[in-house]
Amino acid sequence: MARNIVKAKLDIIFKKLFTDEGNQHLLQAYLSDTLGIPYDSIENLVVLNSEIMPDSITEKYSRMDIRMKANGRLINVEMQIKDEGDYKDRSLYYLSKLYSGQLKSGEVYGSLNQCISINIINFNLFDCEKYHSSFSMREDSRNEQLTDKFTAHYFELKKIGKNIDKNNKQELWLRLINAETEDELDMLQQTGVKQIQDAVVVLHKMSADEKTRELAEMREKALHIEATEKAHARAEGRAEGRAEGRAAERAEILANLKAMGLSEEQIKQALGK
Repeated sequence: MARNIVKAKLDIIFKKLFTDEGNQHLLQAYLSDTLGIPYDSIENLVVLNSEIMPDSITEKYSRMDIRMKANGRLINVEMQIKDEGDYKDRSLYYLSKLYSGQLKSGEVYGSLNQCISINIINFNLFDCEKYHSSFSMREDSRNEQLTDKFTAHYFELKKIGKNIDKNNKQELWLRLINAETEDELDMLQQTGVKQIQDAVVVLHKMSADEKTRELAEMREKALHIEATEKAHARAEGRAEGRAEGRAAERAEILANLKAMGLSEEQIKQALGK
């Protein structure tokens, strides 16, 4: 019987995979293959939020993103499992915070570094077949670039095809992140790509570690509670909106009936009272 594996698309496992001690070469390879940057050209890679605070594991609405600096760029990588309906706005908000948060009092705007947002999402966000969508700031008709300071990448896991392309390392990383069974990891192990093979080994070790499995279980429960609460709040909002709409419609009808000169008794009959 195949052993269950911890899933890299769970944000806490994703973060541990790439930021635990000894795993920086995996993060460097991931960035290289995802952004198309030569591996050896990535210098001074520093993770700015590698620590996982104990409270953040079970805390609702906490983020498990990876913020880093490399080659003078600020890069934020986020894994999102649930579609909450506002992810475009949310991702742009965090990208803008990443950019604006650099500037200290007295510094000039020209000192701001390029900011890159990498969003790996477990749902469909755009109306296209491609799993990778990239956005930058360009003039609408001339396609002229305004600035290279903002770039947002979105990778939609649901759009990955069934056939493995061993030469597409960007896609191999997504398959690793999306893997849910040992068989899927074994197939990735057979690709012969060294860093992917190393990552598979790390995931196997994490899956065999009882403490890591407990962390994953606690995090999954927290995310489930968060999603349930948000869904409940949206449902309540819709119900409240419908009730307000019905009340407003009834008030408008009442006003119209009165304007027509109907008596109180006639109005009661018209409204079914």
